[in-house]
Amino acid sequence: MGEPAVLEAQGIPAGLRPVSPAGHLAERFAAATVTGDRGVSLREVPWVTMVGLRVRPGSDPAGRIENELGLRLPAGSGQIATTGRRHVLWLSPDEFLLIAPDGADTLVTALRAALADDPGAVVDLSANRTTLELAGRSARAVLEKGCALDLHPRVCRPGTAYLTAVGSVPVILWKVTDEAFRLLPRSSFADFLGRWLIDAMREFQGTEMP
Repeated sequence: MGEPAVLEAQGIPAGLRPVSPAGHLAERFAAATVTGDRGVSLREVPWVTMVGLRVRPGSDPAGRIENELGLRLPAGSGQIATTGRRHVLWLSPDEFLLIAPDGADTLVTALRAALADDPGAVVDLSANRTTLELAGRSARAVLEKGCALDLHPRVCRPGTAYLTAVGSVPVILWKVTDEAFRLLPRSSFADFLGRWLIDAMREFQGTEMP
């Protein structure tokens, strides 16, 4: 259940509910959409549960966390471990980001119990980042205007994620499908990155040169 639905269930009036980091740009995202052969679209996917994990792979606590999640932690740069709608992204040799549909409180409680008193950390990072989804045939070309990462399909394949920068903003860049990317910036950078992507999309609204 997303945060707005939770707040509604708690009886909190709509005017007092928080706005997602890029919620104020929703109309601009929609207006920037390009259709046709050069199509590209941009939207925010807010209120995603994200849990930061710090644990040494191969250790007993890592094994208990893997048992709790029902998957093995990814082993190297770019790798993502997936089971159902849970995804664990590799960030560094002992740092991972869990993205899941479950409520953060439930996940954090279960994973901290699995970690017990061993070295490591389980932290709710859901408010730390938001998710921007860039999709369409021109999505890669838009990103290539401001990303040093090699995005060619031979190198950057669906189901991989990397720490990089887009338009000078540090992000986790997750290639979901051949034509869809998810960018996870810090929430404080969502406005800047959203506007940067809108500007980068404008070129594809015109007619392609012969």
